[in-house]
Amino acid sequence: MQTNQFSSQNSQIDIIENSEYMKEQYQEILLGKEEGLDISLYSNPEYNWLQMEQIRMGIKDKIDVSVYADPSYSYETMKQIRLSIYSAKDLTGYLDRGFADDELEQIRLALEDGLPIDKWLTDDMYVQQIYEIRIGMYEDLDVSVYANSQYNWMQMREIRLGLEKKLQVSCYTNYLFSHWQMQEIRLGLEAGLDVKPYAKLIFSGTDMKEKREQLLKEKTAKYTTTDKLGIDLKSLTKKEFSIFVEENGTKAFAFIQRIPGNMVTEEDIYETLKVRGISVGIKHEAITDMIKKRRMNEKILIAEATPAETGENGWYEFFVRLDLPRIPAPLPDGGVDYVNIEAFEMVEEGERIALYHPAQKGKDGQNVFGEVLHANSGIEKKPLKGKGFIVAPDGVTYLAAFGGKFEYLNGQIIISNMIIVREDVTAVTGKLEVDGSVYVIGSVYSGGFISATGDIIVEHNVEAGRLIAGGNVMIKKGSCSKYDCFIEAKGEVSGSFFEAANINADGNVKANYIMNSNIYTMGKVIVSGTKGMLLGGRTCAVMGVDTYNLGNKSHLRTLLEVGKNTLYDKKQAEYAEKREFILNELSMLEEHWNRILQSLPPNKEKAVELIQKLNAAIVTKDHELADLDADISKLTNVTDQDMKAVIVRGNAFEGSIIDINTFRYTLPSQVFRVIFKLRNSNVVMVKL
Repeated sequence: MQTNQFSSQNSQIDIIENSEYMKEQYQEILLGKEEGLDISLYSNPEYNWLQMEQIRMGIKDKIDVSVYADPSYSYETMKQIRLSIYSAKDLTGYLDRGFADDELEQIRLALEDGLPIDKWLTDDMYVQQIYEIRIGMYEDLDVSVYANSQYNWMQMREIRLGLEKKLQVSCYTNYLFSHWQMQEIRLGLEAGLDVKPYAKLIFSGTDMKEKREQLLKEKTAKYTTTDKLGIDLKSLTKKEFSIFVEENGTKAFAFIQRIPGNMVTEEDIYETLKVRGISVGIKHEAITDMIKKRRMNEKILIAEATPAETGENGWYEFFVRLDLPRIPAPLPDGGVDYVNIEAFEMVEEGERIALYHPAQKGKDGQNVFGEVLHANSGIEKKPLKGKGFIVAPDGVTYLAAFGGKFEYLNGQIIISNMIIVREDVTAVTGKLEVDGSVYVIGSVYSGGFISATGDIIVEHNVEAGRLIAGGNVMIKKGSCSKYDCFIEAKGEVSGSFFEAANINADGNVKANYIMNSNIYTMGKVIVSGTKGMLLGGRTCAVMGVDTYNLGNKSHLRTLLEVGKNTLYDKKQAEYAEKREFILNELSMLEEHWNRILQSLPPNKEKAVELIQKLNAAIVTKDHELADLDADISKLTNVTDQDMKAVIVRGNAFEGSIIDINTFRYTLPSQVFRVIFKLRNSNVVMVKL
C-alpha cells in the first residue's frame, strides 16, 4: 500500500513540481535521498535514469563518481568505468581513444584477466573484434594471426576456431576470403580433407561447400567394402561425423550426422582422435555408448582434460567494523534517532586493523592434446592508503599507529586522535583544544569551550558554550540555550533538537526540531519527522531547506534565506580572493620559469632538477586553480532558477518569510505540502 501511495506521489511531483524529470529519473533521486547520498552529483535533467542509477551506485559504493559523471557518457560507458574502478583498472586512456559502451567492457575484462590487450588494440576496432581477440588471448592462442582490423569479426572468429582445433589456418588467413569461404575451408580441415583444390579466391562460399562435400564423399568411400557376395556397399554406407575441440582445448565432442547409411564405428572415432592428436581424458565408455546406441545428431563429450584454475585474488580481512551506519535509524514518526547512533569506532595503539591475504598462484591444467595450460595468478590489490597506521614487518598486517577514532572512507584508513571526556564540560573544565576529535560522554554547560580539528560528539546536551570543529558536530540529545550556544563546523551539524542556538556550518544542519535559532550553512537545513518543526529565528541555507512543518499557528516570524544569500556572497568573495592569490602565485612561478630558461646552471643535472621542481610547482598550482573553478561552478549551479529551494512536507504557517536569491515572499495563509522555488524572478509555490 505504501509503495502505491509513494508511486502516486512521485507521479504527482513529476508532473507538477518539475516537468524536466521523468518518473524514473525522480525515482533514482528519491532512492539516493533514502540512502543518504549526495544527490546533487546526479540530480540533473540532462542525465537519463539509467545514467543516474550508475552515478548513484558509485556514490553508494564510495568511489569517485566525478570520473564518469558526464551526461555525454552513455549509461553503459558509465557502468564500465564504475566497474573498472572496483578492480583498480584505468579506462581513461581508452575513452580518449574513442572506445565506449561494450567496447570498454571487453577491454576491462581483458585487463582484469591480465591480458595484454593493448598490444593488439587499434582505434578502429569495434566490440566484436575486440571480443574475438580477448577470447583468443584468454585461451592462450596465437592471436597475432588474426588481431588485425583488416579482418571483420566473423573472419576473426573463423581463424580463432581453427586455432582452437589446432588446424593449419594459414590455408585461409587471406583477408580477401569472406567468412563463409573461411568457414568452408575450416570445416574441410576439421574433416581431415585436402582443402587445397578449393581453398582459392575464385570459388564462392557455395562452390567451396559443394567441393568440400564431394571430397568428404570420396573420403568416405575408402571405408566401404565389397562383401563375399560381390555386393558393392559403397552406395549404402557412409561415415559422416565431426569432432569439435572446445573450452580452451579441455573438451572434445563428437557429432554423428543422422543420414541414411551413416555407419560410424568406434575405430573411426579413435582413428580421428589419433590423427587430431587428442590423447588425454578420452572417455571410452562414452564412445562405446554413442556407437552402440546410435546416438546421432547429438553432441557427445568424448574427451575431457583438466582446465587451468585461476588463483584467488588478493583480499583484505578487517578486524574493525566498516559497516557503522552513516545514517541514523528512523523513528516511528519519520524523525531521526540521533541518540542511539554509533558515531565512530575506536582503536588502540598497536591494534591489528587489517590483514592482507596475497593473491594465490593458479593451478596449471592440461588440454586434450596433452599440452600444459598455464594458469593465471590472482590479481593483487593495491596497498591501503590513509593515515594513522603502520604496516608490520611482514608487509601484510596493518596496525594502528596510536589510539584514536577509526574511519574507512573512500577506500582509505583514517585514524585520528580522539580525546574522550568522561565528565561534563563547563567553565571550570577550561578550554579544551584538541588536534583530532573529541567525544564528551556527558554534556556541555555554560562556559564550556571545545575546539577540535576533527569531529565533536556530545552524548547528551549542550546548554551553552562554544564548539568549533574541523569536521562534524553531533549533539545526540540536542541543544537548548538563551542564544549563548555557538557551534561552528567545517562539516555537518546534527542533533535531536536545537533551541536558541547559533550555528555556522559548511555542511548540512540536521535535526528533528529547530526553534528560534540562527543558522548559517553552505549546505541544507533538514528537519525530519511528522513532528519536526522549523520555527522562528533566521535560517540562512545556500542549498535550501527541507522540513516537515514551517512556522506555527501563532504566526511567529520565521525567516528563511536560501540560494544566493549573504552567506553565498561571502563564499564567492572568498573564492574570488583565493583565485586571485593562486593566479598571482602562478604568474610569479611563470616569471621565474622564464628567468631560469634564460640562465640555466652549467651543471646539466642541476638544471634538469631545477626545471622539474619548477614545472611540478606550476602543475600543482594549475590543479589548485582547476579544483577551485570546479567549486565555484558547483556553487553557482546549485543556486540557479531550477533549485527546489524550500520543501515543506507538512504545514507551512502564515508569518513565514522565504527569500530565494534575495527575492522575498511572505506566506499570507497556512498551506499544506508545498515547494517554494524561484521562477522568473518571483518566488512561486507548487504542490508537493
